[in-house]
Amino acid sequence: MTAEIALPRGYALLEYRIEQTLGIGGFGLTYLATDSNLNLKVAIKEYLPGELALRCEDQSVQPKSDANLDSFKWGLSRFLDESRTLASFRHPNIVRVMRFFEANRTAYMVMEFVAGQPLGEWIRSRRPLTQNAVLAIANSVLDGLEVVHRTGFLHRDIKPGNVFMREDGSPVLLDFGSARASSPGSELTAIVTPGYAPIEQYHSHGKQGPWSDLYALGGVLYWMITGNRAVEAVARIRQDVLPPAVQVADRNRYSVELLTAVDWALAPHEDQRPQSVADFRSVLSGLATPDEKTVKTQELKPSSLTSVPTGVAFDLETLKKVEAELAKFIGPIAHVVIRSAAKKSYTIAGLAEIVAADIGDEKNRAAFVRKFSGDKSTPTGDPTRATALRQQSGPPTGSRIDPQTLAKAEAALAMHIGAVAKVVVRRAAAKARDAGELYLLIAEEIEDVAERKIFMRKAISASGKE
Repeated sequence: MTAEIALPRGYALLEYRIEQTLGIGGFGLTYLATDSNLNLKVAIKEYLPGELALRCEDQSVQPKSDANLDSFKWGLSRFLDESRTLASFRHPNIVRVMRFFEANRTAYMVMEFVAGQPLGEWIRSRRPLTQNAVLAIANSVLDGLEVVHRTGFLHRDIKPGNVFMREDGSPVLLDFGSARASSPGSELTAIVTPGYAPIEQYHSHGKQGPWSDLYALGGVLYWMITGNRAVEAVARIRQDVLPPAVQVADRNRYSVELLTAVDWALAPHEDQRPQSVADFRSVLSGLATPDEKTVKTQELKPSSLTSVPTGVAFDLETLKKVEAELAKFIGPIAHVVIRSAAKKSYTIAGLAEIVAADIGDEKNRAAFVRKFSGDKSTPTGDPTRATALRQQSGPPTGSRIDPQTLAKAEAALAMHIGAVAKVVVRRAAAKARDAGELYLLIAEEIEDVAERKIFMRKAISASGKE
């Protein structure tokens, strides 16, 4: 069936060359492709609903009949809406959409290719997970979900199949085909995955909100911890037959606080659940087991403050305090700024000096630095690197590079790391002597080695023509 409807290997779709079919679903196919301009692997999602449309000899897609035309067009519009929604998100725990376009009388979405496994496959050889591993995944997904909710959208289909584990162990949230803007009184189509969908998603007039996605995440955590899928929501209305996690989970491995939090998220009635990501995160914070309070990366490397890829490790609770304070001034990108600065810091006081550069008001910046200036605690890890980093530089000074070049550099870097590119470029500009050096400095923030090399070649070449 896949061979009959999939684009053939080697097919040229604009600048993309189809390599293989990764999967097929009810609404289309996903391919592995190569961007011939950048020599970069990408994933391409094609809209082709099997029940409504078919592949023609010229590789175009068309409805099976006139009766299917309106439904096909409606679905195509939704597919493009999904693409626009995802393209607006920039977060390490949300799959990144690089572009979308229409061709072959249908539409395509080009995404970063994420090497790894779906959560369901990844977890098989790792059960039972430790409490810290569960928390690392939960907090990373919550970080990404918070970005979605802040834009007024709901994911509406969180389940193990839509959480993908990268090769470094960090999770990324996939498949926003069911995502919709949430507004009071709005009608939302029914989206149901038994065991993960809350009761309000079983009908179009249900009271859907952030609490609906948190129910689904609660279902994922319940399955991760107990090994069993939660009972379908419709079977829990008259009499709740779902055994609570606090009763059936291994209490020697998981704390009562964590299990109670999972049960809270899975409350049948929406008003009895956490109402926001912040609500749910507040009960998960501080639940790391005592012997793992210090940030470690051996077991799992999440894209969050629990991972400091320099070989040093700060106390997680202290990092969270710095992040919370910084967020008052620069908003939700604070955790990304802290994570980046932690690569270059030896003390909390030094880290505070680095991130303070992003606080615009001089008085607030000074107060922020003073607040953490007394913390001389040092992380554990590489003593050679630690010694080299003892002297922390203060906030960056003025730049010698013109604003137009800075804007171009920011736009180019944002394709790889998102909105935090503005902060990275501003810091690098204070150190760089020219555009070439600026690009070399900011390229360090691109984790993928191949992408970094491509970025440096193209960016330095472009800067030389200015």
